[in-house]
Amino acid sequence: MCIRDRLLGVNDKCQLEKTEQIYQKNNRQKFLKQGVTMLDSNSIFFKGDVEIGMDVEIDANVIFEGKVKIGDNVKIRSNTIIKDAIINHNTEIKPYTIVEDSMIGSNCNIGPFARIRPNCSLEENVGIGNFVEVKASTIKKNTKANHLTYLGDSEIGENVNVGAGVITCNYDGKEKHETKIGDESFIGTNTSLVAPLKIGKKSLK
Repeated sequence: MCIRDRLLGVNDKCQLEKTEQIYQKNNRQKFLKQGVTMLDSNSIFFKGDVEIGMDVEIDANVIFEGKVKIGDNVKIRSNTIIKDAIINHNTEIKPYTIVEDSMIGSNCNIGPFARIRPNCSLEENVGIGNFVEVKASTIKKNTKANHLTYLGDSEIGENVNVGAGVITCNYDGKEKHETKIGDESFIGTNTSLVAPLKIGKKSLK
């Protein structure tokens, strides 16, 4: 940053915009020099404390907000928002996805058009597909929910297949309740799981 830029004041909205542009430019240059690949750096915005690992690719129209940590070999595709989140190594966040206040494990595939809401923890090799919403849930390794699904207040074990149109009915009008699904279970298409509910290991629903 040049000395002139350091001395700029902010007395109106025009000056605020100018200083914001300088701030964004400095962040983009920092990460480009670090070795981050940005396909359109001018469309990428950094709004917080962002840490990015090695060999990361970031597509156009991506916003980072709050405290964000991106691991090595991560791919962030276009039109994505990452807020107060950790994305671990070798994971791909596909287009039009929102990840907020959550942890995504290594080797995961998230999206497109997915929403990871606050207080989620996804272990390694988890697949969350198109139009899937996850909220306040733990999803263990090798589990897949690939289509049109809502998983809220749930604990889902390892190697579980969650079919299209599955819903955890977690709210009774007054309180939220938890759904637990055991390892290696298969939850079929268009299933409504009315919480509180516990499904054992290797179940077929």
